[in-house]
Amino acid sequence: MNDYTQVTFTVTPPEEVATDVLAAMLAEIGFESFVPDEQGMTAYVPHNSYDAQQLAQTVECFPLEGYAIEYTTEKIEGEDWNAEWEKNYFQPIVVDDLCVIHSTFHTDIPQARYDILIDPKMAFGTGHHQTTCHMLRAILATDMHGKKVLDMGCGTALLAILARKHGAADVTGIDIDEFAYENALENIRLNDTTDIDIRLGGTDAIKEGEKFDYILANINRNILLADMGNYASHMNSGAVIFMSGFYVEDMDILREEAARHGLRYESYAEDNRWTMMKFIKE
Repeated sequence: MNDYTQVTFTVTPPEEVATDVLAAMLAEIGFESFVPDEQGMTAYVPHNSYDAQQLAQTVECFPLEGYAIEYTTEKIEGEDWNAEWEKNYFQPIVVDDLCVIHSTFHTDIPQARYDILIDPKMAFGTGHHQTTCHMLRAILATDMHGKKVLDMGCGTALLAILARKHGAADVTGIDIDEFAYENALENIRLNDTTDIDIRLGGTDAIKEGEKFDYILANINRNILLADMGNYASHMNSGAVIFMSGFYVEDMDILREEAARHGLRYESYAEDNRWTMMKFIKE
């Protein structure tokens, strides 16, 4: 069972700049999802990756002055995940009046052109986070008809599913986490998009010689930097990659690394410092 450790942070004063910096620091030590609230934030890390000493050191090294951070921890059993989301976090979301994302436990569902059903289990990606919203809007604004698309770090497969519904002819989703892989398979069945190819692994799961017209990589800065060359090598000339999962302060280093691999910077979108960038393969 894929259990998680839930860490509830109380940040005083509970300002967004503090919770954003804290989230970035926690992502560096394996935390995967962050839910802000009026007192601070709740964050989740795979239970087998949780290191109490490392967490304490991270909080102790918090770089902003004038903030007090306290936290409590709780183990969340895998089978309780749907109930946890239903009770606390996951409400239907509508993106630009074009796409509605909801789960099987929702009853009052808005109408939109694309209706996507996501049961998140322990795989993150429901459309609520700014980075996921950036990627959803990028897909909706792009003509993907007949194109070959890769959703790298697909999680729930939300982006892959929308790309397929939006006209992409050939869609692949890859995730290194086995539970995310299983959840992605479940979600493509729920959405009648079983022709999406879901694979377990990292960039090693991309087949030799395989090329894509669009790559969606909503991961984090360090993985993007490490895998940039692999992404570029599997892009057709003129192909586009949308990258998200990082802060506006990370743009320069990502642009430099992208340029090294023949990826030309095109544009960016930013919401509360969470950023998405678009690159084109030369």
